[in-house]
Amino acid sequence: MNRTLYDKIWDDHLVGERSDGNSLLYIDLQLLHEVTSPQAFEGLTIADRKLWRKDANLATPDHNVPTENRSLGIKGIKDPIALEQVTTLDENCERFEVEQFDILDERQGIVHVVGPEQGATLPGMTIVCGDSHTSTHGAFGALAQGIGTSEVEHVMATQCLVQKKAKNFDVSLSGSLNEGVYAKDLILAVIGRLGTAGATGHTIEFRGDAVKLLTMESRMTLCNMAIEAGARAGLVGVDEITLDYVSGRPFSPRGELWNSALAYWSNLVTDDDAFFDSKIELDASSIDPQVSWGTSPEMVLPVGEAVPNPDHISDPVKCEATRLSLDYMGLRADQPITDIALDRIFIGSCTNARIEDLRAAASVLKGRKISKRIKEAIAVPGSGLVKKQAEEEGLADIFLESGFQWRDAGCSMCLGMNPDQLGAQEHCASTSNRNFEGRQGYRGRTHLVSPAMAAAAAVEGSFIDVRTLL
Repeated sequence: MNRTLYDKIWDDHLVGERSDGNSLLYIDLQLLHEVTSPQAFEGLTIADRKLWRKDANLATPDHNVPTENRSLGIKGIKDPIALEQVTTLDENCERFEVEQFDILDERQGIVHVVGPEQGATLPGMTIVCGDSHTSTHGAFGALAQGIGTSEVEHVMATQCLVQKKAKNFDVSLSGSLNEGVYAKDLILAVIGRLGTAGATGHTIEFRGDAVKLLTMESRMTLCNMAIEAGARAGLVGVDEITLDYVSGRPFSPRGELWNSALAYWSNLVTDDDAFFDSKIELDASSIDPQVSWGTSPEMVLPVGEAVPNPDHISDPVKCEATRLSLDYMGLRADQPITDIALDRIFIGSCTNARIEDLRAAASVLKGRKISKRIKEAIAVPGSGLVKKQAEEEGLADIFLESGFQWRDAGCSMCLGMNPDQLGAQEHCASTSNRNFEGRQGYRGRTHLVSPAMAAAAAVEGSFIDVRTLL
């Protein structure tokens, strides 16, 4: 029987099946950070248990770390809760002998940036983390899933995860992206088509010519936001682009192990005529730069359009949702997206904080200044190594000369869990992955865009089609 990529990884890691429909899945790698691990470690301590496999765990703090004055280390964390979480991670990693890239380590960064760049993320793996956007790692042909704190503890103790198998969803993306249109626009368009519950109960595999043309960084952006369409995980099949990326990285196999790995990885693609439970098709060449206007990732439109008018929506549920979103966002019906004035700009997050993202933004900002209307514009690399590379390439200078702040690595303004937060009713062009109410700070208003679109918005002071600046 022909199998999907998801079927293959599942079958290779299946430990056992239960009569209630649940299965026991072996986990190859668990990524840990300071937010969802303290209770899990405490559970092990209370039960007097050790980790099943120490070398199958890798930790780094990301949510609560300050993105300024990193040289101060833990002493630079002013919020007492954040301080306790980061300190506790240090203590737990030392006690349980878990490798950690701590706050002063150059390799520290967002967990979903660090895993791939270190080669800890590899094709065919099952990967978990107590963070929603673990699906990022699916770009490598790995089954990567976000899990809850109790599951974090369970994987620590047993190296296994209890779950039900998902259905298969084929998102076929044909054609190629036009200049000024990026992977972020592509996934926002997919979510706009599916809705935030469209792929519930499924694992998405992104397929087609448009996906094959994408870099690994762009594929990570796709898989990162697969969960915003309701999917359990996102996947991309293994090809030469995958292999070129993982080759030679610190945790990647070498020598004979590399040859053995290649032999296995070569099969990590969906078989011809494999069965998918659901399928949609989109032509990537038809997609324009996207901007989210509401309080859900599915509330997204091309930059040249206007926000919806609830009076023109017949479905009473969607009508009310639109009305409430417009009220929260401080927008009027039929308002052109290009008329939305902005207060802050954020370039960063596990969706868009890699070197490719910074290059795209810098290419727009080069030789330009940000609008005086913008209160704050920050660029936050995804890791210390990304920051170093961006500085070596001169990207940091471009950001600084344009009026952006150049920060240290961390999650930053993505989720309002550190000093970088929106003020009430402020509008932000953000490269993050969620635009729910208060996501970036109490009463803050988030508009999801690509790094290039965020840079263009910073220059204009409002949304503008980035293609006019290229």
